[in-house]
Amino acid sequence: MIQITAHMRILVAVEPVDFRKGIDGLAAVCRQQLQADPFSGTLFVFTSKSRQALRVLVYDGQGFWLCHKRLSKGRFAWNFLSGSTSVRALAAWQLQQLLWNSDPLKIAANEIFRPIPKKILFPQKSAGHRQNCLI
Repeated sequence: MIQITAHMRILVAVEPVDFRKGIDGLAAVCRQQLQADPFSGTLFVFTSKSRQALRVLVYDGQGFWLCHKRLSKGRFAWNFLSGSTSVRALAAWQLQQLLWNSDPLKIAANEIFRPIPKKILFPQKSAGHRQNCLI
């Protein structure tokens, strides 16, 4: 089972890919065109030329997962073509929106990750403060 979590590295291939390629062909695209290691645990997203289907490739430490989603009608809302880069990074919530055929770039979202301030993690003890302990 693939679980999409906030700490995952997710890369989208901007250019459409020939979906006749299987796991080995997509892994080669990762290495040659995206300049990324397919064995790194990165989740790679590919789209077909017609934008009616997506493929997700990820290595889980034992083998590859290849997931395919084809829309019953219509096309995926997000146009991957942008700029001169061959790859684009996504946050986990953006991938979830994309899989539900929403355009993650048009959805306003609050900041997903905020670091916890050190003063909350490691509160300073005052000089007169005694710790409670059981003896």
